[in-house]
Amino acid sequence: MAGRIREDDISEVREKARIDDIVSSYVTLRNAGGGSMKGLCPFHDEKSPSFHVTPSRGFFHCFGCQEGGDVITFLMKIDGLTFSESVERLADKVGVQLRREDGDVREERPKGPPRARLIEANKLAQAFYAEQLLTPDSAAGRQFLHERGFDQAAAERFGMGFAPRDGEAILSHLRGKGFSQDEMVSVGLVAIGRSAYDRFRGRLLWPIREATGDTIGFGARRIFDDDKIDAKYLNTPETPLYKKSQVLYGIDLARREIARSSQAVVVEGYTDVMACHLAGVGTAVASCGTAFGEEHTRVLRRFLHDHEEFRGEVIFTFDGDQAGQNAALKTFAGDQNFVSQTYVAVEPDGLDPCDVRIKKGDAAVRELVARRVPLYRFVLANVVSKYDLDRADGRVDALRESARLVSSIRDKSKVDAFAREIAGMIGIDMDEARAEVRRAANRPARQDDRNTPRRPEQAAPTETPAAAPRPVAPDLRDPRFTIERETLKLVIQHPMAIGRTTTDIGPNDFTHPTYRGVWQLVEAAGGLVAGSSDPGWSTRLRDAATDPAVSSAISALGVEPLMREPDAAYVGLYVFKLLELTAQRRIAEVKSRLQRTNPVDNPADYNKMFGELAALEQHRRTLRDRMSGPA
Repeated sequence: MAGRIREDDISEVREKARIDDIVSSYVTLRNAGGGSMKGLCPFHDEKSPSFHVTPSRGFFHCFGCQEGGDVITFLMKIDGLTFSESVERLADKVGVQLRREDGDVREERPKGPPRARLIEANKLAQAFYAEQLLTPDSAAGRQFLHERGFDQAAAERFGMGFAPRDGEAILSHLRGKGFSQDEMVSVGLVAIGRSAYDRFRGRLLWPIREATGDTIGFGARRIFDDDKIDAKYLNTPETPLYKKSQVLYGIDLARREIARSSQAVVVEGYTDVMACHLAGVGTAVASCGTAFGEEHTRVLRRFLHDHEEFRGEVIFTFDGDQAGQNAALKTFAGDQNFVSQTYVAVEPDGLDPCDVRIKKGDAAVRELVARRVPLYRFVLANVVSKYDLDRADGRVDALRESARLVSSIRDKSKVDAFAREIAGMIGIDMDEARAEVRRAANRPARQDDRNTPRRPEQAAPTETPAAAPRPVAPDLRDPRFTIERETLKLVIQHPMAIGRTTTDIGPNDFTHPTYRGVWQLVEAAGGLVAGSSDPGWSTRLRDAATDPAVSSAISALGVEPLMREPDAAYVGLYVFKLLELTAQRRIAEVKSRLQRTNPVDNPADYNKMFGELAALEQHRRTLRDRMSGPA
């Protein structure tokens, strides 16, 4: 359409299109206080959220990558739209009738058909294919669904369809709607051979959608023996809309439940996603035609709100065969891309979620997810199980291979826990396991270690091993330490408000060495009672610090704003959560000792630890009750 969009119409679009509504289709946003919202930036990879949205001003800004702007700018950046295309899409959403005026239109637009045209082509194609699933020619497709426990209602819920076998049905249909052959080829619906033809002819179809609900591609399943394409599944090729490394099937249906529950279940196929959702596991998604990779992780983390201590979990389902174990190894290599805890759900009979639902029912699918085990434990158990642990050489070999795996982990804070796990599985001393992990870190990679994830930054060893570098403390803003940081901000800024609730806190409640150092200074200065009547409290603490890192931390904690006004409920939430995390760590330690203790050989020790565990669990429940009640 010729002419520029009128400025007053653009202003009306900006006014009516709430930026938090638009952004939340791509990013899970949480209240950040002060009228602001925050989440994980969609424009760069980050572990802790620096992406802020301020609805009252209609702006977004990322303090990490410095991207920012209004709602129109956001759409232009996130979807690669031109200014006019962004305004048009928003106008359609909020019901603004755009008017144009004569003028020079020089706006640069991406090569090829506009995105809006490609989205519309896919939308019309999906509706056409869904109608075809009801025709006599698609009986084989309906039979396929029936055999897998999916009725017509399920097919409609997931937008499934069938591409007629004649090969020109979608070509003719979209031509009748005014689309050119170039547009159909560009969006991946039509391919060119000796002539143009329907890429998915004769196949059962799943529409693949963005989180917004827009259809961006299709997955097509072979259902006829005489299909000229042997591949069981045929997906949309790379297009301006469809990037397989970034696409998650089912994200449009799962994203709200993922954000609500802070859980995501990653399965291996379209029917597995359907089975999970129909069985009540509404957080299931799957990669499309490629292995789950780093780009998928970035997409999923945005919706998972993957940065809060002990909140989220990502559960992968793998087959119990060798291929499934290899997939688990690969996933383990990328495990550190998540802050959330990662788990594996494997059905004892080796069934995938779709087969579980068929043979055992919906409850069995939910139970499969509930029985998940930590990913690292699953991987290490598979490694150790290859060796005869009754033989000394078997234990040595098991230790060496599992230590190589653990030494590849970039997050060194996890290494000690994994070494402890190895010691328990193999039946060796903890110090021996730690020592082997250290040796493995300094060994050159072996040529046959193809399935062992290696550190990308690992350098070749030198002739003379260098002295071990001094351990580097984790980032103070690492989300694992959020509770410690927020508690200490209260200690520094509002010692009077937090004073009485801190009597149970000690240095061991702080796992970051710098934060522990801050608390030790607080104790040395006379505690919060001394700070309550001292206007120069934070200055006195900083002046007493001998460690530059502790001094710097006190300055930062003194100026960083709190989430909200520190009333009793707010103070209690952080103090009791800090104590609960300590209780959780102690519970994990006792459970670990309990697991390695034989109750027949050591009944007294076993019963003592069992009693200690019960007392700790009661203590943790009491803290939780205090968090939810008056401080």
